[in-house]
Amino acid sequence: MSTMRVVMRLEWPTLGLIALCYGGWLLAGFWLWPLVPILALALMALGAALHSSLVHECLHGHPTRKRLVNEALVTLPLSLAYPYRRYKASHLAHHHDTRLTDPFDDPETYYRAHWQFDALPGWLQYLLRLNNTLLGRVTLGPWLVAVGFYADELRQIRADAHGVRLAWAIHLPAAALILALVWAMGVPLWLYVVAVCWPGLGLIALRSFAEHRWHETPEGRTIIVERSPLAWLYLHNNLHIVHHKLPSAPWYALPRLYAERREEWQQLNGGYVFPNYLALWRRWGLTAKEPVAHPTLRREPGQV
Repeated sequence: MSTMRVVMRLEWPTLGLIALCYGGWLLAGFWLWPLVPILALALMALGAALHSSLVHECLHGHPTRKRLVNEALVTLPLSLAYPYRRYKASHLAHHHDTRLTDPFDDPETYYRAHWQFDALPGWLQYLLRLNNTLLGRVTLGPWLVAVGFYADELRQIRADAHGVRLAWAIHLPAAALILALVWAMGVPLWLYVVAVCWPGLGLIALRSFAEHRWHETPEGRTIIVERSPLAWLYLHNNLHIVHHKLPSAPWYALPRLYAERREEWQQLNGGYVFPNYLALWRRWGLTAKEPVAHPTLRREPGQV
């Protein structure tokens, strides 16, 4: 295969954005932190959020056709929290659209089975209800997800589940390198977690807050947020129905694909459409989007 054909298969917008993400993060930490610490932390938090979006892009087969190359390009975790391979496994399972929102078959759902939710202690039920408000999701959500994720990962490590230990063996040295760079920048590690990782994951939680709902049709379960200044940060996954129906499309193609069939997309997802994220805040900022217990599925143990 000629060099030219290999070059043409590379998605340069994504490669450039990866370089910008890591380069901007390094510049903010080593140059801007001593001068304007608050601005440096804010830019690093944006970098952590963008990195999460780039991880999502890479696990869907971008920007090259080589799986391991795509992984290597984003393997240094700016938000520290999740191993690439573990997120990839859960996210690809999430893309089984016929099982979207299922409390057990959809790894990314926030619904719980009725009987499962009823068995939880009262204080945890309260936190989960609070987590179903937009304010709760962007503040408490990153911590609740992390605690649940780590508890489940520990169980799987003890059970020697396939690929879990290897995923962590790759992730931990990569996270240690990020922490070493943060230490070299002079940023206290606790401050990095509180002022960079937490807000960065909170920004991603804003995007995912209403991405899915229960609907009788799989297509009706996935949102469209038509426009937002944050669209670039989310790599246009605000047009989420387009991504779910065309998961191999690169991020920079999503606005065009949506615009070409705008009315069709909106009919397909049953009108689950918002003009922007401010509209989500006005509707659900301090009000629970829906009950935690799934309205239809898994009402009783063993029910499908």
